[in-house]
Amino acid sequence: MVKTASTMLPLGTQAPDFSLINVDSKMVSLSDFAGSKALVVIFMCNHCPFVKHLAGPLARFGQEYQTKGAAVVAISSNDVENYPQDSPEQMVREAEDQGYTFPYLYDEDQAIAKAYKAACTPDFYVFDADQKLVYRGQFDSSRPRNGMDITGEDLRKAVDTVLAGESVPEDQTPSIGCNIKWKPDAEPDYFNSQGIS
Repeated sequence: MVKTASTMLPLGTQAPDFSLINVDSKMVSLSDFAGSKALVVIFMCNHCPFVKHLAGPLARFGQEYQTKGAAVVAISSNDVENYPQDSPEQMVREAEDQGYTFPYLYDEDQAIAKAYKAACTPDFYVFDADQKLVYRGQFDSSRPRNGMDITGEDLRKAVDTVLAGESVPEDQTPSIGCNIKWKPDAEPDYFNSQGIS
């Protein structure tokens, strides 16, 4: 299993705009989350073992933090021609099976993943009330087969801090997962295809 780390987009980056189709067939845009105290953007997919490892806890995280006033949105950008298990139809089933209460959007041309400099699944971003990046890092230190409990500690601390109107510490641990499955000849220059051990 090749592991790929987040590119760690610079803190303070304004959230790149998007308007994508949700699993309920409705369009969802960045502007829909204007006024939220915190916005969590997650690049993920259906088949990645790193995402599967977190899927249940991530669904519960979404439910909990949506009630606390945070907005949560997930985006799948994988090449579905070569990875049909990540198709929009399968995304609908996955959202239902996992109980995702947040939008799960399909980035067909991968432009939004590139705008966010997303590299792995899952890749987590937290934006403040001004939609400026204050956190990009891991859910927690649990990984498939490392024996650590899934707590969501890192992401929870970041979102709790934003909701409290405080500054998130800049010392952040990159998320690690499978690489986003880029379309042939579409891998962005920023992406490190070497992975990490």
